[in-house]
Amino acid sequence: MTHSYGYRRQTRKKFAKAYKTKGHVRISRYLTTYKVGEYVDIMVDGSQHKGMPYKLYHGRTGKVFNVNPRSIGVIVHRIVNGRYIEKRLHVKIEHVRPSNVKTALSKRYQANDQAKAEGNKAGKRVSTKRNPGQPLEAVQVQGAVNFQHPKVFREIF
Repeated sequence: MTHSYGYRRQTRKKFAKAYKTKGHVRISRYLTTYKVGEYVDIMVDGSQHKGMPYKLYHGRTGKVFNVNPRSIGVIVHRIVNGRYIEKRLHVKIEHVRPSNVKTALSKRYQANDQAKAEGNKAGKRVSTKRNPGQPLEAVQVQGAVNFQHPKVFREIF
């Protein structure tokens, strides 16, 4: 028997809820306020079937462009034929949560401003670029027991 090509195909683990989180949605999910221009993460709740986005958008971050009483309009960028296309989705509130993108970005900006201010006081130029992790420096490995060479050699017949 061939496999189906349904709308929710291959989402058994993707939409599964974590251990001890099954059941109804918490009330705080509904009481969260969203404003136009905020960043949100689309996280599909498998127990709520209405207003569920397509599986490709699970885990994506988007920008709110419309707020309705029970759903939110989100702009998500998707790659189609090698170019980014702006997709506008209407997702129910159960499948959306506030994103930490702005908080992480603002923390980085504050750290960069502080580093620049300290560099100006010291008269040095500070690079604020994010560099990948550098390789570790060379270290000489020593054994736990110091090896002693034999002092007397004799022929073995």
